[in-house]
Amino acid sequence: MAKTLQLNFTTAAGKQTSLTVDEPKAGLTPAEVEAAMQEIINSQVFEVDGSYLATVKGARIIERNVDDLVKA
Repeated sequence: MAKTLQLNFTTAAGKQTSLTVDEPKAGLTPAEVEAAMQEIINSQVFEVDGSYLATVKGARIIERNVDDLVKA
C-alpha cells in the first residue's frame, strides 16, 4: 500500500497549492505536521506565481492500493 502525505497551503495571493511527500514516517501527529508546515511557510522557499506560501490549509495522508490483474 502506497502512502502519500499531502500538505495543503494558501499563498499570499489567495491561491491554493499543495506539496506531497511519498512514504511519510508512521505515527505523525497533527501538531508535528502543522509545525513542519509552518516552518516551510517561514522559510519562504516555495513560490507559486510570484507569491509565497502564506497559511496552512490542511494536511492528509492518502493511502492507495494497486492490484495488478494482468501483468505482461
